[in-house]
Amino acid sequence: MRVIRVALAAIALTAMTGFALPTDPMPPNTVMLSQMMRELSTQPGFTEAFLAQIEGGKRQGGALMTPDLIHHLRELIVGKDWSGLDRFPGWTMSEITPTIGALSRLVTDKDSHQYLDVGPYSLASGGTFVDFRQPSTLADFVTADVPTQLGYGVSRTDGPSPLAAQHSESQRLAYALNRLAGNGLEGVPGGSVVWNDGRSPSTPEELVAAIAATGQTVTVTDSRFFANFGHLHWNGRDVMMPFFLNAQIVVPGTKRPLLVPVSHAEYEWHIRGPLMNADVSFYFGIDGKAQFRTMDEQDQEWVMKRDAHTYTGADAIEVARLAGLVLQAYMRLHKAHPAIPFGGYYAFGVCQDVVAAIELKMTGKATLFPNTADNRLFIDPRDAEVNDLIRRLPKDRDGTPPDVERVFASLPVGSSDAELAQATVPGLGADLVAVHAAWTAGTLERTESPLHRRLRLIGLMLAAMIALGLAWHWVDIWRQKQ
Repeated sequence: MRVIRVALAAIALTAMTGFALPTDPMPPNTVMLSQMMRELSTQPGFTEAFLAQIEGGKRQGGALMTPDLIHHLRELIVGKDWSGLDRFPGWTMSEITPTIGALSRLVTDKDSHQYLDVGPYSLASGGTFVDFRQPSTLADFVTADVPTQLGYGVSRTDGPSPLAAQHSESQRLAYALNRLAGNGLEGVPGGSVVWNDGRSPSTPEELVAAIAATGQTVTVTDSRFFANFGHLHWNGRDVMMPFFLNAQIVVPGTKRPLLVPVSHAEYEWHIRGPLMNADVSFYFGIDGKAQFRTMDEQDQEWVMKRDAHTYTGADAIEVARLAGLVLQAYMRLHKAHPAIPFGGYYAFGVCQDVVAAIELKMTGKATLFPNTADNRLFIDPRDAEVNDLIRRLPKDRDGTPPDVERVFASLPVGSSDAELAQATVPGLGADLVAVHAAWTAGTLERTESPLHRRLRLIGLMLAAMIALGLAWHWVDIWRQKQ
């Protein structure tokens, strides 16, 4: 009866909004990972070359490819489990977390300064390091390294986006913001820049305020995408490679859990005006860096994009201040934990944690999933504001079922049924619409967590052992009476 109510609600909502669920929402010129691997996995050496590339990570990877995950990916390919490959890995957070912590023995110490890109603007020297009254002398956009060729028409590079036209200016701004944030670190001499009106900003927020004060339009967005853990192309087509998490929610009318692609989240500064046209982002990446970055590499169409919040004026300046504080906090974390696995990614959080922490300060609410930062690491009193925000975030490390609201808010699609149905991953839109209808109707069901499943099985085994023991006991008593 409950399934019927949910189905009727979905039909009613469809009629009200006047749309039909798409049968094939994939963008043109896009193929599923399974389609590529069906054809190429039999080619000698290709599977290992593919896995080696995936293990290396990428800009918006959003996924730590641990040995366990690589092993699981190999099993799916060798076993020709193509449906499983297109929902890889489909694990809960409680299944992923142990695969991260087991890697500390594989990591070597690193200088914490390796986790901040300042280009030619050294942290070791102070004074004026950029004069924005002069044109940028940095190089124009160049596709990262040489396009990686895996053979058989497969490459790994995304190339320039339309924003690449102003790469030189954007790169100079990103380096400058990172260097200004470095002024808050111990032992770093004070550095400043010269803005076009002659003032000398020495913090990220001062530079953003100066840019805005001279007539430039400054817009900051809290942007969310489907994370792309592959960035592969096959014969000129984009290869769809999301990284799925088990949200521990039952898809109505089925026994399946809702598997949602992990999101990538970042803050983006878009600056336009007569003195500067530049675009930079800020997030904590799989490279272990919480910093300002250029954002002019092309995204594959299937990753989509949604701006959850937009900030201008004083709010845009405040987001820059908070980003600078996060940068400082993460540099101190690296200094305190130089041998932490994956440059702190997952232990210090993932891209969602940093964005959600700033979102919490700006809006009073954190809406991203998953958050993985270990509160025990955020203890440096010099970073009290950042520590407080991180500790207040809902945590997903132990596999506690996430708030349904955060699951939906993390997606790069809106919350209406028409928007949810446009999710580019085949089959996902229909699942999202059905789950959303059940959630709003109050009929949502949770799946059994792996921990609860194990405890239930252990309980059943103990009960069976006790019952067997009692049975033997009564049999023994009966025999004695004969």
